[in-house]
Amino acid sequence: MKLAQAIVALKTELARTYTGAAHFYEVIPLEPSKLLAIDASTLSLLRRFAECNPIYSRFCDVSLLGVPCRVYEGDINEYWLGSIKHDTSYQPFYPTWILSAYALVDKAKSLGFGQVIDVGSGDGRISYCAQAAGMRACGIEIDEGLVELQSRISQEAGIEHDTRCADATRFDYASLGLKNPAFFISGMPEMGEMLANSVISRVFSMQEMQGAGFVFMGSHTPKKYSRDHLQWGWGSIIKNHRLEVLATVTLPTQWTADQEIDTPYVFTVREF
Repeated sequence: MKLAQAIVALKTELARTYTGAAHFYEVIPLEPSKLLAIDASTLSLLRRFAECNPIYSRFCDVSLLGVPCRVYEGDINEYWLGSIKHDTSYQPFYPTWILSAYALVDKAKSLGFGQVIDVGSGDGRISYCAQAAGMRACGIEIDEGLVELQSRISQEAGIEHDTRCADATRFDYASLGLKNPAFFISGMPEMGEMLANSVISRVFSMQEMQGAGFVFMGSHTPKKYSRDHLQWGWGSIIKNHRLEVLATVTLPTQWTADQEIDTPYVFTVREF
């Protein structure tokens, strides 16, 4: 079973059996298994992130599909409220799962990207996983509280990555020494279109850029909502910026923990 499918299978079983009342919960295996092909060292690093992250207040050990796992429970309300106070915040703090962050980084690496730039990086889980996987990583986050949280976690966990407190729509990406980067745009299409357009345009304006990938959260198929027939989805952004879709990976996120349908992440690229 592929990594993303295995993570979804664990999430589905957890949703079926979970009896807690936590605002936020997710699972990480305690040891490698035939179902989930992640080595013991990497699993330990993923659990270390959760253990050093104050949004999690408790954990319990369970068996899911025959795999010994640890369920982490917590609350993100404090950081969610902080994340929405900025006028140019295009997505409140809603983290993907730590396992999902690792799977996204693993996919980016398999597609040949060597650097991860996480736009709207929240508590830094994607940057953390990228750095742990041997990739250069930088998180761009506008909320000071979340930047402080990233620094605290990375220092305590021993996996430090570059973190910038900045408005991603105005950031100087040339300052990062970009080389074959994958930009993760943390915003659903209906909220992140302006953010994505601004970031992509700024990256494409760099004369020294040789190539770049963009990972979008949510479907690239246009959808119609309401009587106004507003079309959302990443399809128009992908078309307008002449991006090529490389892959779509579906994974659990905080808001799909108890849902049947999970969140698609669309990997795209444009060669210069």
